Amino acid sequence: MSEAQVPPVTAVGTPRITAGFDEYGRLDLLAHQEVHGGFAALSSGELIGLADRIELRGRGGAGFPFARKVRAVVDSCRRQELPPVIVVNATEGEPPSWKDKAVLTRGPHLILDGAALAAAALDAEEIVIGVADDGVGQESLAAALAERKMPCPTRIVVVPHRFISGEGGALVRGINGEAHIPPGRKVRSSENGVMGLPTLLSNAETYSQLAIAARLGPWEYNAVGMPEEPGTVMLTVGGSATAPAVVEAPSGTPLMEVLEMCGADIGPGLLVGGYHGKWVTAEQAKTIKISRKGFAKVGGTLGAGMLIPIGSKTCPIGEVAQVVQYLAGESAGQCGPCRIGLPDLARAVTLVALGGNAVKEVRQAAGLVKGRGACSHPDGTGRFALSALEVFKADVEAHANGEGCGKSVKGILPLPYTAEKGARKLALDWSRCDGHGLCSAVAPEIIRLDHNGFPAFPQTPLPPWLEDGARKAVNVCPALALRLTEPTPTR
Repeated sequence: MSEAQVPPVTAVGTPRITAGFDEYGRLDLLAHQEVHGGFAALSSGELIGLADRIELRGRGGAGFPFARKVRAVVDSCRRQELPPVIVVNATEGEPPSWKDKAVLTRGPHLILDGAALAAAALDAEEIVIGVADDGVGQESLAAALAERKMPCPTRIVVVPHRFISGEGGALVRGINGEAHIPPGRKVRSSENGVMGLPTLLSNAETYSQLAIAARLGPWEYNAVGMPEEPGTVMLTVGGSATAPAVVEAPSGTPLMEVLEMCGADIGPGLLVGGYHGKWVTAEQAKTIKISRKGFAKVGGTLGAGMLIPIGSKTCPIGEVAQVVQYLAGESAGQCGPCRIGLPDLARAVTLVALGGNAVKEVRQAAGLVKGRGACSHPDGTGRFALSALEVFKADVEAHANGEGCGKSVKGILPLPYTAEKGARKLALDWSRCDGHGLCSAVAPEIIRLDHNGFPAFPQTPLPPWLEDGARKAVNVCPALALRLTEPTPTR
């Protein structure tokens, strides 16, 4: 993966965060100052007041009020008589999301401005910026830091490009030299974060929005977007879109306007909020205005701004099964719902995709993990799977009838592993297979027997956590009909 893979960036209306991208490509310090101008330092009270007046909320997915985070850190610092640490979460570990990487690679100084504002206001000990080890954004960020002086020592910490590595607690653990996984219990970073100090942790876009607001002031900032959710929103539009892009749009923009400008064929459904989000129907999508409230009206979530139309030419159930398998493998393995429940959910969804009547099993597995995990991963995965059953009901029925939906799995829902990136696939030599059925007994997660007693399995790359089971199935085949394909060499 490289910075060249970041999708094009565009805007609805006048750009703010993405201002100057068209003209300069990437804004170095001089270009950044020319486009955005300067800003005045703020006290902690002024910082809180500004964040309150613009209704600034975290843009990493949870949408927590930024002002409340700052207040909590200020109170903790006073009570413990300790300085704070500012943490910028720019890891963006979810495969469909690119909006933070777009800003990292093209407008890094805006992220640094926001972090510098917070650090100066709170008299911080240090600024730490977490980025993924996928090679996207780190070089641009380092170059930006070399061009300027920050109000306190600032460093970049590289974390594994995994789904769970960007969770707040996992990022703090990684910065502290521990495993890059959620802590398994509720730990408030405002009380005990990096190096045990009170820590203000927020997403890269959040700090960028803060930097914009500090320049414009609350009145001008609030002049764009909805009164209750002012400003712009950064979105990643992918999936079936013929012109995938990172889009900056004012809140309140009709969702269809953004999808149409990206050439998106919604098909039977649209995923909003990412892999912990929710599927909505094409009809629901037509009613949504881009905002937290707009998505909530149809039971969805804005999350980190991912919009993934499935399109009309791909198998939605097969795509969903691949993602649930991936999410099961991304578990930290710290609690039963993740360690046992998510693999059960992945098996059930895969069985539905292969033509089994396993909807009841999917609902049961999702119900057993709900509200019981040490973090939000089980709940988010269950929500993703259950909403797919509702939105793609016709496809589920077609698969259960044994006829299938007639569409193939094309990787519309992106994953970090593919055959081209080194993943293996199962293959069957039909001239050898005698239908013994041993393979399905050894690896029920991925292999079932069809109506004639022969093995059926997805014709898609295997997630790493299923490779051992697949290899065992290959080894027990008495006819030597089953094999694992070798991965395509990467360049």
